[in-house]
Amino acid sequence: MREDLILMGVIGRPHGVQGLVRVSAFTQSPEALAEYPLRDRAGRRFALEWRHDNVAQISEITPQGQRRITDRDEAARLNLTELFVPRAALPAPEPEEFYLADLIGLTAMSEAGEELGIITAVHDYGGGSTLEISPGARLVPFTQAAVPVVDLAQRRVVIRPPAEITGASA
Repeated sequence: MREDLILMGVIGRPHGVQGLVRVSAFTQSPEALAEYPLRDRAGRRFALEWRHDNVAQISEITPQGQRRITDRDEAARLNLTELFVPRAALPAPEPEEFYLADLIGLTAMSEAGEELGIITAVHDYGGGSTLEISPGARLVPFTQAAVPVVDLAQRRVVIRPPAEITGASA
């Protein structure tokens, strides 16, 4: 996958028999996902039209134009397809803001200045984001308390692991 692509959503299981699918959008407003040029890891291009809630009609964009997915079996083959957007298509973040993808590759430092590793992934399973720091694949909650400093200019974050992780008592 090219580095300038940002994960913005995932196609889920089919909904009904006419090719509709459930879609998980990682945008602030789910409706915004339909406004972006979407691609999968293989480079296929997609467009989506929201029908209701998290259900959408997916079209594959080919050199011949948009080809709407209207078959449940074809829709089922798209299950778990990740939808990416070119970074250039996203609005610039406001000052003091950033995209979670900007954190990947930053050096994680302790408050004492010790290098802890590199952020290799940001996970969010619905209960809040966590940073994966390697080596060791340590997970740290991405909260103000646990990550008090994000310095994109210096390409580092400061980590203050919660007591549950360090074993320290309060």
